[in-house]
Amino acid sequence: MPPSGLAIIIGAGPNTGTGIARILSHPSHGNLAVALLARRPENLSSVRANLQETSPGSIIESFPTDTSPIQLKSAFQSIRNHSSFKNLKLKVAVYSVKHASKKPFLNETYEDFTESLEQYVGGAFTFSQEALKMFFEHHGEAPLSETGEKKGTLIFTGTLGALRCNAEYAAYGAGRSSVRQLAQTLAREFSAKGVHVAHTIANGIIEDKDGEAQKVGKNMSADAVGKTYLWLSQQGPELWTHELDMRPAAEKF
Repeated sequence: MPPSGLAIIIGAGPNTGTGIARILSHPSHGNLAVALLARRPENLSSVRANLQETSPGSIIESFPTDTSPIQLKSAFQSIRNHSSFKNLKLKVAVYSVKHASKKPFLNETYEDFTESLEQYVGGAFTFSQEALKMFFEHHGEAPLSETGEKKGTLIFTGTLGALRCNAEYAAYGAGRSSVRQLAQTLAREFSAKGVHVAHTIANGIIEDKDGEAQKVGKNMSADAVGKTYLWLSQQGPELWTHELDMRPAAEKF
């Protein structure tokens, strides 16, 4: 069965990114061709090999990149030109980049603080712009009021740090909350143009397994996150979820 469209995922790591890619690409689920983006080529190769084994028949291609504007724009152009994605329209774009920083505030430096924001928030900015451009290239620019057709779904994987933060997490909290606000402003601007923008809050550990910790609700499974993202991508204009919490059953909140 040929793929029904294209998904782009940045942050294609061994847990969350793998689960999202597996569900979006699997012929029995999303049946989308997937472009995997991540910084380390060796990690991308490992994730791609895992997916080819667990999602047989899927089209999975990898593109090493960091979150800098030059590299991200180059990666999107490579995706446009790749033969595996010929004639496929972008349906889902996922920003699922890791972001971690813990340091006593008086030990923080201006350079480290702003570099953290540039890499994470700046990466979200560039990724969003490139994904939105591709949505409109592939689906046209007519507003939703004229076509009634969804152009695609842009999802940001956030954490509880986007809502509230602990001591010594200044850079982390600033970055996570900034991307949450970016998602909100994009939703307000682009919903009427047919693009569904969602921000998720992953509160708990995500593992690429379905073991005892998942069965008793201690940790989330990566596939469950993937199924949630597929569900978001399949929502029609009559109901679009903008923000949701994802947590295992036993997680306290």
